[in-house]
Amino acid sequence: MLNQRAPLDRVFRALADPTRRVMVDRLSRGPASVSELAQPLAMSLPAVIQHLQVLEESGLVRSEKAGRVRTCHIEPAALRRAGQWIALRRASWERRLDRLGDYLEEDEPSNQRRRS
Repeated sequence: MLNQRAPLDRVFRALADPTRRVMVDRLSRGPASVSELAQPLAMSLPAVIQHLQVLEESGLVRSEKAGRVRTCHIEPAALRRAGQWIALRRASWERRLDRLGDYLEEDEPSNQRRRS
């Protein structure tokens, strides 16, 4: 069970950093070179590359080199897995909150009688 969670843990670890989320957001609009990803960020190119390595290790991003240009692409499958994990938890909590709401509505008339 623990080994099954490892890829998802890496995805959430990668997404925990705001700089990497900016990169993922940019790549969700299409491929970009490392320099294009670095342009809006206030950090050195080596720092950008370190962030990209974390994203690649998590499976969120893949890159390929053509000549001197490294182009990065988003890997939608990794994002889908994280989204599915979140959706399952959300559905569970929504069911629990619905049951709580039903319980509170059922109990409401008896509470009103006590107050009168």
